[in-house]
Amino acid sequence: MIKNTFSALGLFALLGVQVCAAQDKAEAAFSGELIQCAAYYQISSAAIAAMNAPQMQAVGERLASSSVEALAVAKQYSSEAEVMAQLEATKAEQLSSMANASDLAALMGQYKDKCKTLVAEPQKRLDYWHMATM
Repeated sequence: MIKNTFSALGLFALLGVQVCAAQDKAEAAFSGELIQCAAYYQISSAAIAAMNAPQMQAVGERLASSSVEALAVAKQYSSEAEVMAQLEATKAEQLSSMANASDLAALMGQYKDKCKTLVAEPQKRLDYWHMATM
């Protein structure tokens, strides 16, 4: 009887560790996507500001605001230092993939719709990652 109790407790402890590990993976993946979007938004906002086109100012401001929003959510799942370090690395990676500083076509194709949905409904994406990492 005692041996079975210890076996059951061990099994529950192991399952608890596995659930925590899956949750950590889900939150890391989710946070990573938010940071990718924040980087995309910052790069796009800067490129639009560099155009010096007054009619695009509202778009640039909206992109900058979306970056702040994505980072705020990411900081709920990772430390600020981790988020900021990952943001800088991600921005560098995204910038290196661009043909030039104003060529946003490739980034827009990859991130525009995905990030719009992610920032608008972050809980849905987090739920996806919880299911995907189980």
